[in-house]
Amino acid sequence: MAASNQTLAHESANPLHNLSFFKLLTYRVFMVLSYQTMAVVVGWHLYEITHDPLSLGLIGLAEIIPYFCTALFAGYAVDHYSRRNFAVGSSLILMLSALLTFAVTDGKLSGDPSNWIYTSIALIGLARAFIAPSYSAIFASIMPREQYARGSSIGSAVFQFGLVVGPAVGGILVGWTSLQVAYLVSAGLACISGIALLTLKVNTPKVTTEKAVFAGIADGIRFVTNHQVILSAQALDMFAVLFGGAISMLPAFLHDVYHYGPEGLGILRASPAIGAILTGAYLAKHPIYEHAGKKLMLSVAGFGLCIIGFALTSHFWLAAVILMFSGMFDGVSVVLRTTIMQLATPDSMRGRVASINGLFIGSSNELGAFESGLMAKVMGLIPSVIFGGLMTLGVVATTATLAPKLRKLDLKHLEKGAE
Repeated sequence: MAASNQTLAHESANPLHNLSFFKLLTYRVFMVLSYQTMAVVVGWHLYEITHDPLSLGLIGLAEIIPYFCTALFAGYAVDHYSRRNFAVGSSLILMLSALLTFAVTDGKLSGDPSNWIYTSIALIGLARAFIAPSYSAIFASIMPREQYARGSSIGSAVFQFGLVVGPAVGGILVGWTSLQVAYLVSAGLACISGIALLTLKVNTPKVTTEKAVFAGIADGIRFVTNHQVILSAQALDMFAVLFGGAISMLPAFLHDVYHYGPEGLGILRASPAIGAILTGAYLAKHPIYEHAGKKLMLSVAGFGLCIIGFALTSHFWLAAVILMFSGMFDGVSVVLRTTIMQLATPDSMRGRVASINGLFIGSSNELGAFESGLMAKVMGLIPSVIFGGLMTLGVVATTATLAPKLRKLDLKHLEKGAE
């Protein structure tokens, strides 16, 4: 009877009835919309100035350097000081970045405009370093543990919605209005995201022992490396993205395999996000609790199979459907990994663990694009993507063997505080 009551409690819990969580979701969706709008507009703007493809490649470098240099310190700061203030601060930095590029387009700044644009991109990287740890820490502060699974599903769907809509908003604004208007809209979206949190009350954990910054960061790294469930879940995601990074090869597939125009790029890039949104919406109503570890590994294996299927098809619309299914499997993986991290992390370390997780994800995305390009050069386009899918399956098999705690994991055990 007790187990039945617990199940009913899980099924009846609705995180959207939590006003604090609704404010946090508002922060997240407007933050993502601002960032994604800015990413599209700034790329277009920079290429208009330079007409040099290398300038587009430097955008990622300008963003990732400040992110990697700051992420661990950001996690430490979030664990020790006001979580809400750092989240609001990240919104203000994004708004400043958009206003800086607006000033460039309006001729209000002297000097090389491309240097000012790269400076604004560096500010985006700085803001990103604080977004994930702030969101993760606030999420755990305002949500009951029994609602973590549902809340993670809704948060994932909202995030993917921003990934789909943000670039579309940026493209429409550039095409129908002007760069100045696009940058002002991005700044406005960032401002709204910060305002959403101003009335949110979040408790900052009391740190019983004061440690130097580097010692505190080392504690976070030590916690992750010694926690088999968290470490293996993060490593599983990192290597799956590293080897299954077919998205970076989409322009080549469109040109050489599908013989489709540039409009196809938007369709194929949106397909995985649509699948992830559908998964997030489903898991919000039907959260996974039992055999979570096995289902996490199966979802990553399904993702790898989809990557292989994508490489083997020469039909554009079938490829779009396969990528949508890859997004569904990836959506399950993201929700489960996020829930595991939330449940298994002590409140005093949430910022640092989220920052380390961000480094895992950030490095896998950047290195995955490099790995895909290198393998395509060495093996050919289609064989390289098949190879990546097979390697993803190998990563799942290796993780299942080396991480038995993750393989046997049940979320209900974590809710009770057990590893």
